[in-house]
Formats: sequence, C-alpha cells, structure tokens
Amino acid sequence: MRMTLFRRAVMALACAAAVFPAFSQTPAPLRLALIEGLSGPFANTGEAVVRNIAWAVERVNARGGVKTAQGMRLLELQRYDSKGQNEEALSALRSAVDDGAQVVLQGNSSSNALALIDAINKHNEREPGKRVLFLNYSAVDPVLTNEKCSFWHFRFDAHADMRMTALMQVLRDDKKVQSAYLIGQDYSFGQAVLREARRQLESLRPDVKIVGDELHPMGRVKDFLPYASKIKASGAQAVVTGNWGNDLTLLVKAAREAGYDGKFYTFYGNALGAPAAIGEAGVGRVIAVADWLPNVPGQASEAFYQSFRQRFTKPTEDYVHLRMQLLVEAYVQALEKAGSADPLALAKQLENARVSMAGQTGFMRPQDHQFQQPLAVGVMERQGAPGVKFDVEGSGYGFKVIRQISAEQARLPSSCSMARPG
Repeated sequence: MRMTLFRRAVMALACAAAVFPAFSQTPAPLRLALIEGLSGPFANTGEAVVRNIAWAVERVNARGGVKTAQGMRLLELQRYDSKGQNEEALSALRSAVDDGAQVVLQGNSSSNALALIDAINKHNEREPGKRVLFLNYSAVDPVLTNEKCSFWHFRFDAHADMRMTALMQVLRDDKKVQSAYLIGQDYSFGQAVLREARRQLESLRPDVKIVGDELHPMGRVKDFLPYASKIKASGAQAVVTGNWGNDLTLLVKAAREAGYDGKFYTFYGNALGAPAAIGEAGVGRVIAVADWLPNVPGQASEAFYQSFRQRFTKPTEDYVHLRMQLLVEAYVQALEKAGSADPLALAKQLENARVSMAGQTGFMRPQDHQFQQPLAVGVMERQGAPGVKFDVEGSGYGFKVIRQISAEQARLPSSCSMARPG
C-alpha cells in the first residue's frame, strides 16, 4: 500500500513537471551589481543613485523583463558598498564577480572608476570565461574615455570637459564677470575640472582674471568658511567648481554665511541640498549644467519627471537623472540584440546603442565608448517664475533652462586608442 502511494506521488510529480515545464526552467534574473559609496560622507549621493537605477529596473521588469534566447528574464539590482574608497571598491568588485555578476555599475568617483577599469581589464584577460562589463553613469574624468579608455567600459555621462564647454557658453556671454575663483576637490576629477576651466577661460574670456585656483581635501572638510572668506576677499565675481555632494552643499552654505554675492558656475549645483543651502541668495546666481533638468521644455520631459515624483514622493528623494535611465535602456537594448548576457556580445551591441526617453536621444560612440547626448544649463530661480514649474527637493527653488546644447555641439574629440579583444 505504501509503495503504491509512493509510486502515485512520484507519477504525480512527473506529470506536473511535464505539464508545467516552464516553472522549473524559469531563467535566473540578470544581475546588475551596483558598486557605490553607500556609507560615509557621500552616502546621500550613493542612495540617490540606488533610487534612479532601481526605478529603471522596476520599469523594465514591469513590462516583462528582457527578451533573450533563454526567454524573458527579469533584472535584479544588487548593492555593494564601496564607502567611496578604492580598496573597498575593488573588494566589492571581487564579491560581485564571486556572486556571478557580469555587469557592474559605478559612478560617484572617478578615482574609484579608474581603479575598477584597471582591475576589470586584468580580470577579463585572465579569466575570459567570467568577463565583466563596466557601465559608468557619473565618473567624468576625461581620461576614462581618452588615455584610459577600455573596451569593457562605457560612460553614459558627459565628461568634465564636455560639461565645462557647456558652462563656458554661458560664462562667455556674461560680460559682468571679470574675475573668477576656481575651487575643487583634490582628486583626479577635481583637478581635471580646474585645469579645463583655466584653459577655456584663457581661450574664451582672456579678459577674466583668475584670482584663485585651489584644491581642497575631498570629503574631509567640515567647515568651508575659511575657503568662502578667501573667495570673498579675492573679489571674485564668479566661482567655478566641480564639487559634488556635501563638499558642494557646505561650500555654497559657507559662501552665503560669508556674505559672498558672486555667481556660482557649477556641475552639480542643482541638487542634493545645494539650492536649499544657499537659499534666496542663489536666485539668478547659481548656474548648473546637466544632461537634463526637470524644467527642460516639452510634455515628454514633464511627464517623465512627474512619473519619478509619483514613485519617490519625499522631497529628499527628488534626485532624478535621465542618463541613468538611458543607461539601463541601452543595456536592455544591447541584451535583446545580442540575445544573451555574454559580456563580449553585449559590448559589441552597446557600442552602437541609440536610445530615447523623455524627448531626448543619446547614442554611444564606438571609438571611445563615450555616450553622446544633449546638455542643459540652468540658473536657479524661485519656483513659479517663468520657466520654473518644478522646484528642487521641496526647496522652493528650481532651475530655469537658459541654454540647451545638442549632442553634436557637446561632442569633443577623443585620444582613445582602444585595445579590442581578438
């Protein structure tokens, strides 16, 4: 009797497997390993990235996932905390590879990105059966797609020289500015920003006197008042900075407290506490460049931003970047064209990715894996002013778009000499 029941149970399981074979063969999710500083002085920027990438992943999964030769596959975002440190980033990379990740994402430090590129190049050569792709959404040191370019690395943000070129289109025409103070974080990106700012000022506005050129420790300055006092004492009518995260917020806050009344030409002055920190003093005086701004004209852009705000409702969560959404869409497009997640096949398709969202189109340049996209420059104004429907982080201040630069205008030459796998 017991044997008969046992045999019936086995037969029932066999029949179930035959009737529902897909249940036991559902492809595993495709893992995206996010290596970012999720603790430490720049944790807020890391968590903001998590929200952006998670939202992009959610949208892909909501439409059924990615079509591959193995069937529809969902995306899965895995987080690894680099603490913003190179050694921690490399340790996170090893953990991600051990966990089976074939794609890593990182951006909030060009120093970390340089370390990851070198490690991934060596890993992919040493273990071709476990290759890894690196998708970069924010590390903008120009060398990453020039001297240090890699077949395995794709950058989806405009690099520092491209951003500076866009900013300088505005500063060039601002004839009231006759003196400028250059200040930045003392690492590869900050150094590159100041170097390019000086070069472009000397070329486009030789009449502007550079009255300060200063680098400060990254993420370690708690009181920027001494720096702000020097800026005010210099008589500078404008500050040019690539500072981001708390280093920018604390700088502009100190400038307000010191009574500095000049302009700020920034890479990231449009988010993460900076507008609220400077408040009314920033109206008409804080200028920021980005791949996209919430007040970019157009119904598609407005709908995109409102969709994000419906998903993330807290003012402190108001930090959306179109380029991060385009990154995930380009990855999905490449996956579907390649038919598999093999990094080599995927990279060959990513080289020719062309994606559109929110009325904006960007494309990857195969020569150096530098994404080409429009840029926007905005000036801080009160919410409700003409062109400022949306504010930033509930601050009551938003950014009015004063210059839009096409992808063709933003394009710069590259010195990349890429080694390609045989």
